[in-house]
Amino acid sequence: MATRRTDVGPVLPLALRLGDRVRLVSPASFPTQEWLDASVGILEGWGLVVEVGEHAMDQWGYMAGRDGDRLADLNDAFRDPGVRAIIATRGGAGAYRIADRVDFDAVRADPKPVVGFSDITPLHLALWAQCGLISIHGCLAGANAMSSVRHLLMTAEPLTIDRDAGAYSAAIEVPGAATGPLIGGNLRGVCGRIGVDLPRLDGAIVFLEDFRKVGLGEVDRQLTQLINAGVLDGIAGVVLGLITGFDHHTDRGWTLLDVLDDRLGSLGVPVLGGINAGHGGVGVDGGPDQHALPIGAPATIDTAAGTLTVGPCVRDRR
Repeated sequence: MATRRTDVGPVLPLALRLGDRVRLVSPASFPTQEWLDASVGILEGWGLVVEVGEHAMDQWGYMAGRDGDRLADLNDAFRDPGVRAIIATRGGAGAYRIADRVDFDAVRADPKPVVGFSDITPLHLALWAQCGLISIHGCLAGANAMSSVRHLLMTAEPLTIDRDAGAYSAAIEVPGAATGPLIGGNLRGVCGRIGVDLPRLDGAIVFLEDFRKVGLGEVDRQLTQLINAGVLDGIAGVVLGLITGFDHHTDRGWTLLDVLDDRLGSLGVPVLGGINAGHGGVGVDGGPDQHALPIGAPATIDTAAGTLTVGPCVRDRR
């Protein structure tokens, strides 16, 4: 299993400031024109100068153009010294096809934050494994999403997120406290990097989120794959984000909570559920929403307080 990790240590890009250029790219699927326009408006509202990658709206099946074109947009953004952050237009599918072909030398030469979630997980993990680069699991859809992404991009201050007692995964808890780099993302995306470039997770707080596509067995198989592959050996703790679509689903007497408790409860580390990050989050207005989380940044969980504290993931410009 190729579990590589740079010995350079965590790399914090520079914080964004007013007037910085950022680029929207589509490493996975393509957005709607409406959402692309909305994303431009949000970022411009923060005082940033927004560019759109050449192939961001291309279509090749369910992906935003052919692999080479999506990769070219991504590498062009990494290589351009004027671009100070890269924001994925959406997740979907396809980033896993190009994540190991990123120009990592360009990333190391000029580190800049990458924002995205869902199928952008393989890209986050590759950047951490190869470069130690801290990136941001999140999006711009929703009030909490926007405020947490802006906080993580434009300030060097930690961010504390309280457990949402109403979230389905909040029922899962193994008491304790732990500190370590926060590594993970979408469960399917994490499992898909086993044998490719999944970073070592020993000493890490592993973050997992997902949504239902089939049944309980799918989540059970994925968690078991991580356990049997030795990926979770030596981890410091687990943070469960949103795992949606299972609230009223049972299979021969078990719910998803039984699967999570059975698999994660045996690890012997603190587990904090109920963090509103990932698929299926709903804001106060009924629209999509979630909190952004920095992948690779220092993190602390405290199950008694019900808190996850993360960051910073950028450094101040002096």
